[in-house]
Amino acid sequence: MDAISFGTDGWRATLETFTDRRVRIVGQAVATYLTDMGHTAPVVVGYDARETSEGFATSLAEVLATNGYDVILPERDRPTPLVAYAVVDRELSGAVMITASHNPAEYNGIKFIPDDGAPALPAVTDAIAERLAEPMTETGGETGSIKRVNLKRPHFDHARELVPADLSNVEVVYDAMHGSGRRVTSELLSEAGADITSIREETNPTFGGSAPEPNTTHLQELVQTVRQSDADIGVANDGDADRVAFVTPDRGVLDENLFFAAAYDYLLTQASGPAIRTVSTTFLIDQIAADHETEVIETAVGFKWIADAMANHDALIGGEESGGFSIRGHIREKDGVLMALLGSAMTATEPMDARIDRIEATYGTIAAGKRSLDCPDSEKSRVIDELAEVLPDTVAGRDIRDIVTRDGFKLLLEDGTWLLVRPSGTEPKLRVYAEATTDTAVEALLDAGTTLVKPVI
Repeated sequence: MDAISFGTDGWRATLETFTDRRVRIVGQAVATYLTDMGHTAPVVVGYDARETSEGFATSLAEVLATNGYDVILPERDRPTPLVAYAVVDRELSGAVMITASHNPAEYNGIKFIPDDGAPALPAVTDAIAERLAEPMTETGGETGSIKRVNLKRPHFDHARELVPADLSNVEVVYDAMHGSGRRVTSELLSEAGADITSIREETNPTFGGSAPEPNTTHLQELVQTVRQSDADIGVANDGDADRVAFVTPDRGVLDENLFFAAAYDYLLTQASGPAIRTVSTTFLIDQIAADHETEVIETAVGFKWIADAMANHDALIGGEESGGFSIRGHIREKDGVLMALLGSAMTATEPMDARIDRIEATYGTIAAGKRSLDCPDSEKSRVIDELAEVLPDTVAGRDIRDIVTRDGFKLLLEDGTWLLVRPSGTEPKLRVYAEATTDTAVEALLDAGTTLVKPVI
């Protein structure tokens, strides 16, 4: 059981480690936890488009049913946000989702979603980890039922009510990246009136041989299709469609920080309220908030912390630089399907490039970057401890004004730029992030961060 470890967003591992036996052990832990907490309502078990995911989901359903829980399985792989929404919509005990999100096909993963539809906080995942045990083979009581249900319609109706957009003047190219957003996000946008061109919407459990991560490297076909078809906007989801990325005609792949700023600016024309962002996300959000006399709450990386802060501060939006967002009125779980609708609605009222131009003219330009350095999970704590002893007074020729230790080390520099070093919660890596006003300045900061970190790994 030592191989089972819950990180930033559940437990992920390669298929050498992520085995059916261990999945069943986690399933038993979830069942025991729910029983100990007094939950009796059904549980939904979702899964993504990986070749092994449906089989693992079936195993989980069997374990939960043996423990007396009625189980809902979707009729096919579905996005994580649809599964999370079903928890709240159907008043369930919770959900278990089989997904490795944006990781390559040789990975799989599992995460528990509590009855509020938000990501599980460490107190919950720790409680589940404490209950890891071989699964029950028979029950002293009644065995639960297992039934297949279509989870799409309730989520669609809620999304259309929350974002009542008319997209009849918007041409969208949608890239499913062969993930669970296929024939989901595109159908939602189509229902709202958008003219849809789709790419990579075929079932392909290996994601076409690359990771289903919507970044610049993996979205070049989407960039080309948007420009060749003269579309208004391109939209992509990651493997389980909880994240979103946008492509614009002028900018190509849009920096998620800029989309966050644009979305917050747009929502503030309709309502008021603070924003929640992680330590790795742009200070542009802070400038927009200050201009509207509201505040920004900074959290550690991980949408669970964003979700918690959204509840505590009645936030208008919460988001992170990796493309995960949610808004007030929705479940507190990142939702790439809903955000695809919101981004398209924004485009319907003002072209995204023009919107970003206006924001940059008001608040200044930003550039951001990230690097990943190999670091075994067992060494992460040691590396962070040793870094604390060698932090410099200057970085890339800039004096350090302050150091934030909410998640790793965030070095706030005198000129308003910053450098962040933190351990990844999903991979055996250290992340180095930077924000400045130019790409050249970002690269200089990332070089400085890499030079600082490498000797202690």
